[in-house]
Amino acid sequence: MKLSTRIALAIGLTVPLLVLASGWLLLALVARDIHAEQDAHLRERAAVVKKDARRLLRVTVSDRPRAEQVRERRLYAAALDVGIRVVGPQGTFSGGPQPDARTRLPDSAPRPVTVRERGKGTPEGMPRKRRVDSWRVLSVPVQGKRPGVEGTLWLFSPDTTGRDQLAFVRRRVAFVAIAAAPVSALLAWAAASRASRPLRRLQQRTSGLDPRSDTSRLEHTPTSITEVDDLAETLRTVLARYDEQAARTAQALATARSFSSAAAHELRTPLMSMQTNLEILSAHPELAGEDRDEVLEDLRREHSRLLGLLVMLRELGQGDLVEADAFGPLDLGEVVEAAVADARRRDRTAGTGVRLAAAEPGLTVHGWEPGLRSMLDNLIGNALAHGRGRGQGAGQGQLHGPSVDVAVRPYDSPAGPIAVLTVDDDGPGIPPEQRAAVFQRFRRGPDSSGSGLGLTLVAQQAALHRATVEIRDRPDGGHGTRVEVRIPLARREAAPADPGLPAQRDWLIGTASGSQGIHKEGL
Repeated sequence: MKLSTRIALAIGLTVPLLVLASGWLLLALVARDIHAEQDAHLRERAAVVKKDARRLLRVTVSDRPRAEQVRERRLYAAALDVGIRVVGPQGTFSGGPQPDARTRLPDSAPRPVTVRERGKGTPEGMPRKRRVDSWRVLSVPVQGKRPGVEGTLWLFSPDTTGRDQLAFVRRRVAFVAIAAAPVSALLAWAAASRASRPLRRLQQRTSGLDPRSDTSRLEHTPTSITEVDDLAETLRTVLARYDEQAARTAQALATARSFSSAAAHELRTPLMSMQTNLEILSAHPELAGEDRDEVLEDLRREHSRLLGLLVMLRELGQGDLVEADAFGPLDLGEVVEAAVADARRRDRTAGTGVRLAAAEPGLTVHGWEPGLRSMLDNLIGNALAHGRGRGQGAGQGQLHGPSVDVAVRPYDSPAGPIAVLTVDDDGPGIPPEQRAAVFQRFRRGPDSSGSGLGLTLVAQQAALHRATVEIRDRPDGGHGTRVEVRIPLARREAAPADPGLPAQRDWLIGTASGSQGIHKEGL
């Protein structure tokens, strides 16, 4: 059922009910006014005929029949259109319109009351077509100066006029209610049809939209109708969210395809190497000594490389698919302290040192804790793997274990407060012309057993956290490399702390096109 039809039916039913309710109230008010007018007339007649009633009672007590008849006629003449009944010790005198004698009257009626007639006969002098069923009655006590001159004066006014007027009003109310139903429904339908015209136009524009096959979107011109404009804005928001989710789904599918492609491409070499070593062991069971140990060591190395590659691919995939609601306020100093402590527990090689140079508290960033930990673990692990320090002084030329310094400090940049995270090693360093290339996928040194994705993962997490990452020389002028990550601090004002994620996250897409022959020279 159309909205305009529903509105028309609702108004077509509501208006007659309102008319009937108003008519009922009008009838009550008219009845009260009619009774007030009748009561005023009764009181006025009572004041006029009270003296005549007293004289009639006086001549009745004096037993003067002729004078009694004269007074009775004067009493009825003064009463005009009001019925009179005088009840005294010597009898009852009545004249004019009044209820049947069988109708029971109240003991007294100092205020006008309504009395319903019980008899079926028609009062004397009243046409049969104007049968009276109810009367307005007023009683007035009559008291003379002489003993025995006392009685009650009753005045009666037929309720016919009031009843006729109420019946007339009742008929008019019923007519208006009956006529208002179709008229109000028709007018409501016309008004609702006109008011819903912008809604129908919006429905026509949206019915042709198919977000699965059509890139066109809803174009809406404001109509000054709040509900229609709000509905159009809601539809546009829903379609925009659909597009966003469709893009994220497509990106997730592309990431999954890229993951499988990259895994197949990059796992082929270590798997083939492991197959070759296994074939050597199978073909030469007599192999022993150093040759057998070399083959087994090669298998262990390829297995470790294979496991590391799978872990890195998984972490890159998680970074590509992470949602904004996974980010929240984090204390960067606590994350750095935890990463350094874990690195110390993992690497217990003699002469190896991972030192926390500085970690100021209260550096709150809007970040994803697993991503920041992964970035720190890879930076520290990369520094430990490629930092080959050399001794100083008397032991110069002798190799010693790598030394890594980690620090995080605040810095006021022109763009706002940031946290500067640095990881220093004492390795051979990286030439400036090769520093940008080390963040590419599958860049690995010739002697490295890594996956070639560690610094790619660092670059991914830096992009997700709106940070920058650079490779620099050590500030003390010594051998080695400094990796510096600049992360914006979370805002303290009421503005939203979430800066949003990059629209394009494709760190896994196209990884298969990388080659294992491209190395991170010097790392």
